[in-house]
Amino acid sequence: MDHIVKNLENQIELKDFKLNALLEITTALNSNQDLETITKLFEFIVHEQLGYERFILFNKEEEWNCLLRVGYKGKLKGINVEAELGRFKDITMIESSRSALLSQFDVVVPVFHKGSALAYLLVKGVEYDGKYLSQAMSYMSFLQTVANMIVVAIENKRMTKVNIGQERFKKELEVASAMQRLLFPEDLPSDHRMDISAKYTPRHEVGGDYYDFIPLGDDEYIICIADVSGKGVSAAMLMANFQATIRLLFEYQKFDMKALIEELNRKVMKSAKGEKFITFFLAHYDATSRRLSYVNAGHNHPFITNGKVVEDLQEGCIGLGMLDELPFINVGVKDLSPNTTIVLYTDGVVELENEAEEFFGTERLVKLVHNYYPLKMDDMNNLIFSKLDEWKGPLDLVDDTAIFSCRFF
Repeated sequence: MDHIVKNLENQIELKDFKLNALLEITTALNSNQDLETITKLFEFIVHEQLGYERFILFNKEEEWNCLLRVGYKGKLKGINVEAELGRFKDITMIESSRSALLSQFDVVVPVFHKGSALAYLLVKGVEYDGKYLSQAMSYMSFLQTVANMIVVAIENKRMTKVNIGQERFKKELEVASAMQRLLFPEDLPSDHRMDISAKYTPRHEVGGDYYDFIPLGDDEYIICIADVSGKGVSAAMLMANFQATIRLLFEYQKFDMKALIEELNRKVMKSAKGEKFITFFLAHYDATSRRLSYVNAGHNHPFITNGKVVEDLQEGCIGLGMLDELPFINVGVKDLSPNTTIVLYTDGVVELENEAEEFFGTERLVKLVHNYYPLKMDDMNNLIFSKLDEWKGPLDLVDDTAIFSCRFF
């Protein structure tokens, strides 16, 4: 009878201990205590209240790390947690092990959340004899619950930070996208002298393609298009900087094509530090003389056509930002007959693949322009983009896509 009473008292005492410990942990988590306070509380429960002299708590955030270590003098650096502990799915007694780490402990307590291992608790000091094993394993199950609460709370904090960071990044992208749109020309002329239209679809929120139309007085105009190597925000920011630089140079510097290209090359080298480059086509058109002067800095060759004959505009230099000093700059010159069309584009147009992994190609683009030559430039660009959509089918865009079409009457 005394044995039964004693056993009941032990059970009640164990139950009270668990409830009090869970209350302390829950209070700490709900009051948003810092990580150090929470881990110290866990250490107090394991070490002071349960009396285990040696234990380690590994947890996984982006990588595995040691969250808590008490009484273990061995080295943890270089330990592959997945290799050492990944096979344990349930609380397991360690009877013997060749592992230098596992041989120092009695029990492995894995902690899983949504099917993935978030933590492993290793404990030394668990009694093996039948008299105490049942109670010791009850403690291990309890510690598994507490460790689960802690590491899930840590994971939630981490994910909250990630989500806040992603939301901030999204807002920054929205601002960058809005700023980038402001740098594109709003009103492209369509009058008795010329008909100009552009269409651009970035792959992401901010893109790495650029086009521009800049009047220099009443009879001279600049047209240009560019594409930055690589993708992502850094590429887009480099292009945004490039756009702003061009506008600034034309505002404060007397126009000289070679000098302008050299200055742009220096600016790109300084901004990109040799990690990215920009292909660029720049043309100057004098409406009085009908002369077009241009430099093609490694860009896809724009073409001029009267609806029948096609000429590529390929004179120029290497891409901007490839070398500190451009080894050569050749300026091309063309005299445009009335009703001549110039089509500028980025590689997202001609390198667009269909499901058979075929490129759309320059020949198809030229053929489209010739087949629908009487159309206004805006209608022409819309038609080209509809053909590009048909070509890629259900596939996603793999690059930014831009068309800049100019007809000079």
